Amino acid sequence: MPTTDLTEIDTRVLAVLEKRFGDAARALAPDADLSDSLPGFDSLAALEYVNAVEGEFGIEVDFVGDDVRYWFSTLGRTTEYVRERVEDQAA
Repeated sequence: MPTTDLTEIDTRVLAVLEKRFGDAARALAPDADLSDSLPGFDSLAALEYVNAVEGEFGIEVDFVGDDVRYWFSTLGRTTEYVRERVEDQAA
């Protein structure tokens, strides 16, 4: 059964960001806006981030039904979104 532990999910989401943004990602607070906190986090980087999170967790983000700009705007929101999707898949 996939994990829904927020600490593990947070660690894995952060690892996705670190692959692209390195040390800048490590310093992020859970509620820090990614576009303001990470140099180069533009619309293309945001799309790559969403795709990388999908691949990391084996989930599919609904670009029509979900507010992607909200859920993927901070580390904390992304972690919560992933937890909900993983729980939905496990149910």
